[in-house]
Parts: sequence; C-alpha cells; structure tokens
Amino acid sequence: MLTKRIIPCLDVKDGRTVKGVNFVNLRDAGDPIELAIKYADQNADELVFLDISATEQKRKTLTELVRKVAQAIDIPFTVGGGISSVEDVEVLLQNGADKVSINSAAVKRPELINELAAKFGSQCIVVAMDAKQINGEWKIHLVGGKVPTEINLFDWAIEVAKRGAGEILFTSMDHDGTKNGFANKALAKMSQEVNIPVIASGGAGITKHFIDAFTEGKADAALAASIFHFGEIAVPDLKKELKKHQIAVRL
Repeated sequence: MLTKRIIPCLDVKDGRTVKGVNFVNLRDAGDPIELAIKYADQNADELVFLDISATEQKRKTLTELVRKVAQAIDIPFTVGGGISSVEDVEVLLQNGADKVSINSAAVKRPELINELAAKFGSQCIVVAMDAKQINGEWKIHLVGGKVPTEINLFDWAIEVAKRGAGEILFTSMDHDGTKNGFANKALAKMSQEVNIPVIASGGAGITKHFIDAFTEGKADAALAASIFHFGEIAVPDLKKELKKHQIAVRL
C-alpha cells in the first residue's frame, strides 16, 4: 500500500513565509529556511515552497532561497511561482528543487506541460490548481487566485494528466485558511477522474480533516500551512493519529 504524504507548504513573499485566509490578509509566519529545517526534522514527507508574488525580477531571490533550502534539508521539495518555461525549471532543478509546480503558465499554454514532462520526466512536474465554486461549478482561477476563468476544474485535471503531469496540487480557495476541512467531495471526484496522485490543499484545521481527506477525499497527500507554522498541530503527532486510524504513513 502506498503511504499517504504530509506536506507542509511555505508560501513565500519577499523572502518571508506568509499565510492568509481565502488567499488574502497575509500575515508573517517566519523564516522559510528555519521552517524548512524544522519540517525535515519532524519527518514531513515533502515540502512545497511557493513564491506567491513571483515576477521576473524576483526570480534570482527565489533561486537563491531554493538553493539555501535544498542545502539545509534532506526531504524532497517542490518549488512554484512564476515558472513559465523549460529554462525556469532547469535553473530550479539545478539549484536543488526535486519537483516544480506550475499553475497560471500551464493554463495559458497547456503545451508547456508536455514540454516539461518530455524534458525532465513527469515525476517532477506538479500542476497546481486554484479553484472555487461559482454557481455550483468548480472554476479555475489564475495569478494567485485573482483572475477567474471559465475553465472547469475536473476537465482541466483530466487534460493535465493526459499531457504528462506527474501530480495535481488542488487548492480549494473556498476552504483556504478557514480550518474547516478540505474540499473532500471535489477531491474524491478528481481522484476518480485521473490516474495520477492528487494533493489536497486548503482548509486543514484539525487532525480529523486529514483523516477525512484521505478516506472521503481519496487524496494521496495533504498539504497544510498555518496549522504547522503556528504550532497548532505537529507533523509527528499528526502522523501517529493517522496511523491509529489505519492510514498508512511513514513515521
């Protein structure tokens, strides 16, 4: 049985880790390198590092931070934010990232997924999707959730899987930062539609939410930020609880 993964997420803005609610009202959550080391020591399975305000002039900062994080930890880590070309990915992988996460750039030019998968292998290509329900239908949003589109979440998931993505990171904007639980119905539907791993993101507040994401939501991994950053749940305690509920995890 494949083990379920617990993934702390570092949303980085101007070199600091930040966290908000429903993608707004950001507050400082600490130094990304210190947090990365803490999570590696706590036996997190992976780390996700997202430059949430990435622009071209900040690419150097991101690369430098990626290199420092990679040197400091020994668990796989995924980097996202402003990635739009084969060259961007090359630089990040050379600086120690294990996987890259693409979002807006993939929607604007879906062939990018094919190109990256062909060049680097599907195993290191994660397609992130930020979506919220509009009139009962899940719609993809771009640019850190600021730009709505008419694209249906599940149609897009099926397409990216066909194009060679290795994983999908699905964040429910409706649930993000609310600590009311993950979007389990949407997760279960997505897991049914695609044959690649789905990472649940948005809404973790208590241990039960993770249990539900793995059982009801059929997620392969669950990602969270504020509850880990602010010490509400420790990764080792969470994994012990999951184990008690017969969920396979790496302790």
